[in-house]
Amino acid sequence: MRYGLLTGNRNYRLILSGSVVSNLGDGVVAVAMPWLAALLTRNPMLIAAVAMAGRLPWFLFALPAGVWTDRVDRRLLIIRADLVRLTLTICIVAMTLSIPASPIAEGGGTCMVLSLAAIAFLLGSAEVVRDNAAQTVLPSIVAPKDLERANGQMWSAEQVMGRFVGPPLAGLLIAAGIAVPFGFNATTLALSIGIVWLISLPARQAGERKRFWPALVEGLRWMRGNEAVLRLAVMLGAINAVAIGGLTILVLYAQEVLGLSATGYGLLLACGAAGGVLGGVVAPDIARRLGMRASLILALGCFVLFNLMLGLFSSVVLAGTAMFLEAAGGMLWNVVTVSYRQRLIPDHLLGRVNSVYRFFGWGAMPFGALGAGALVTLIEPAFSRAAALHSPYLVGSVVCAVLLIYALRRLRFDS
Repeated sequence: MRYGLLTGNRNYRLILSGSVVSNLGDGVVAVAMPWLAALLTRNPMLIAAVAMAGRLPWFLFALPAGVWTDRVDRRLLIIRADLVRLTLTICIVAMTLSIPASPIAEGGGTCMVLSLAAIAFLLGSAEVVRDNAAQTVLPSIVAPKDLERANGQMWSAEQVMGRFVGPPLAGLLIAAGIAVPFGFNATTLALSIGIVWLISLPARQAGERKRFWPALVEGLRWMRGNEAVLRLAVMLGAINAVAIGGLTILVLYAQEVLGLSATGYGLLLACGAAGGVLGGVVAPDIARRLGMRASLILALGCFVLFNLMLGLFSSVVLAGTAMFLEAAGGMLWNVVTVSYRQRLIPDHLLGRVNSVYRFFGWGAMPFGALGAGALVTLIEPAFSRAAALHSPYLVGSVVCAVLLIYALRRLRFDS
């Protein structure tokens, strides 16, 4: 049963609670994972390899994940994926306990960072399945007219925990030992699994069970037939490629350009969380007042400013402001586009079409991460380390400016 009032919707409260708990752990790991990689190596290509490994599954497995999501109980799929993530997180805890005092000096850093990349790949694979299933659940328990409000509330809560509370907490946990934040994440995953187990989804109408390839083609055909959704997916791919590239280098940028400690790095990410929280709160109202097209143009403008501020300056204050703008713009983009898709796509196709959308929108991220590492490596010998660390953001500003011009000229939606 769907409820018009979100406060009276038990299933919505449970899925929101599970998301809050798991995102707190994810926010801690968002700082701890690159920090661990930076403890093992100072090579930007190896650090980029860890980031790429975590995102590569979106390119490899997004499409089949959609077919699986439409075939099985989506709640159980979320639980099983989180159980895999829990097991792998425990493996990282074991790895961190075996790290020597000076892994780089002792020559073991490269081997360990490659092992970390392998675990990141497996974690990313479970995340693909989990996130695709989670995004298809919401329309089953929330009325269509409440989707913007529900998505805004969920992502605001996720931002508070994942980027506002989690990163500064990660700095404190890292100070206690690099294994501690990963142990904390394992605890939050276990709690989230228990919460999701309590959700009772409405029965889904049984449809024709096609074989894997025809089922996948049906989702691809729907996407091809909807030009607006296809354009949004391709644009998101470009946005995410430069965003993950910037995020990959951000740990080195924060340490070497801004001179931040682990706690300072966490606080920098928290500035982004503040923007995300504000974006989640105001996005539904902005979308209602400005309309979908103008809202997306505003978000693209925020992305351009973010990259310019990090690319041209070396100020902690400006970096924090840039993180705030980027997160606010990203939240506005997500609330508007995801709600649009959830209303438009039929439930029996939602998993497959979402997976096609994410293949385009998220599949480019590993290449953005690797590209940023390669760019820094190529530019550093000819210029300087500082100039090299600024370069991914300058490239990102050009890409986002091109997307902004394209949106002004070509992006249209049916009223």
